[in-house]
Amino acid sequence: MDQTKIRMKFVALLALALSLGACATPPTDPAARAQYDANNDPLEPMNRGVFAFDMFVDKWFFKPAAQTYRTVVPDFGRDAVRHFLSNLHEPVIFANDVLQTEFSRAGTTAERFAINSTVGVGGIFDWATNWGMDQQSGDFGQTLYHYGVGEIFYLVLPILGPSNPRDVVGLVADGYADPFSYLAADYGAEVADYARWAAEGLDARAQNIENFDEIQRTSIDLYAAVRSLYRQHRASELNHGQPPTSPAEMDELYQDPGTPPANDGKQAPPAATH
Repeated sequence: MDQTKIRMKFVALLALALSLGACATPPTDPAARAQYDANNDPLEPMNRGVFAFDMFVDKWFFKPAAQTYRTVVPDFGRDAVRHFLSNLHEPVIFANDVLQTEFSRAGTTAERFAINSTVGVGGIFDWATNWGMDQQSGDFGQTLYHYGVGEIFYLVLPILGPSNPRDVVGLVADGYADPFSYLAADYGAEVADYARWAAEGLDARAQNIENFDEIQRTSIDLYAAVRSLYRQHRASELNHGQPPTSPAEMDELYQDPGTPPANDGKQAPPAATH
């Protein structure tokens, strides 16, 4: 299966989600409607089903694979893999920073790529970070957000996990813009591209074994907890690591799924302290 077919499946999934979202009926009870709006999750029954599938696959495949990876590959080896994979993203980050008119960030990204691709031996060593040039954030979902596109609604993807229609479009666009995918295709090495994405997922899971175990242990509703944490993490990415800059962004991106939004200009009561 080539990359075009894979990306077309993403587009088909997005179209299906949009059609289902359009058919979703909001509750009429005021309290239930407030909760529904706060969650921005009209596909929740379907999303929970996909989430359960993802958790099943994680339990029996991804987590054991990540544990084995951590056992077999020493820290310095995992760092080298992470740096190499991260360096491959720099051209797409650069393009999106330019599209967002973040020219200073784009310049930093270009410097990082030049340094790590040469002195860093293809990105195996992250000398740029050691020299004070931190990796920037930049993806097409973030670019769409920069130009005013909201998340539309929460969406859980098979295997890939939490997302939203805007970021699915961004994922597909970034895939088409990635020069290394075309390079692999030109040399008949599409398998290397698939291996790259698999390695990124494996490394990310290996980095978060204990963190996710703790979330599973302490969450009453794991689905809602992951939804909230994903939105908070994505909010940070969308704002280049900075907190939201307006109350509207706070409401959209940091709203706890269990807290109905404030209305009628009334101030919410202070949280209880212990």
